[in-house]
Amino acid sequence: MRAVVSDGRGELQSTEQPMPEPDFGQVRIAVAAAAVNPVDIATRNGMLHTGAVPEGTIVGIGWDVSGVVDAVGDGVDAPAVGTRVLGLHADATSPLGTYAEFAVLPADVTAVIPDGIDTVEAASIPLNLLTADQALDLAGPVGTLLVTGAAGGVGGFAVALAAHRGWTVTALARDTDKEFAVRAGATSVVGSIADAGSVDAVLDTAALGADALAAVRDGGRYVGVLPPAVPDGERDISTTAVSVRHNGARLTQLLELVVSGVIEVRVAGTLTLDHARQAQDAASTPGVRGRWLLTP
Repeated sequence: MRAVVSDGRGELQSTEQPMPEPDFGQVRIAVAAAAVNPVDIATRNGMLHTGAVPEGTIVGIGWDVSGVVDAVGDGVDAPAVGTRVLGLHADATSPLGTYAEFAVLPADVTAVIPDGIDTVEAASIPLNLLTADQALDLAGPVGTLLVTGAAGGVGGFAVALAAHRGWTVTALARDTDKEFAVRAGATSVVGSIADAGSVDAVLDTAALGADALAAVRDGGRYVGVLPPAVPDGERDISTTAVSVRHNGARLTQLLELVVSGVIEVRVAGTLTLDHARQAQDAASTPGVRGRWLLTP
């Protein structure tokens, strides 16, 4: 089968790999699509090769996947062969990721794709939606929340989820994204931190770091999405960052919000695996909205 991998030196390699076989508790997915995320680009550029894996080690690319189960390992009762699923391949050091024709995941990290969600578009959901959901778990009691990067991949989901949970959400976004942010659930949209006023918590999906603290009240909370970039706290502000975990059961619950229209799925474009680098370059363009997807 075809798969895209990298040695962390800034390039992607299209390779032929043996067909992966599911072990106990695993399912094999015939990939319909894999999403292009910033972590994929960082992996290509050596993020893992500064400590997680030795220099030059080949690693798979891709976390998000959607497709159809085509084989199951021992001990798997569900999902059955033929079921549409999505999931998160969270082992970044694996020699195979989701930029491939087939991917193997533990059965319990997958979620069945319900009617009303397109199989290909579903690949844009797992990493960003779980990140937003788990980040909000760290934000403390419901109150006032500023979401930076509110029209981005994680930020857009975060605005919708936060509003659904009962937060009063201020979105930091461009004027051109105001309509989307309001539709997602923001009560106000601002163009700068200075215009945000004082909030109980900030979810900093734009990784503004210390600059985002200016909007947080004394004793409030800062939640980031990049653990190495969490700023030092000040004025008794608690600072932390989410480290996303795969969770098939929670994904299943969140997909109900997608079907009901609470959460909007956005796809920037679709390319084939042969154009993985082109898709990554497109995904890196400032202002891109939604996720680029790769199909076999």
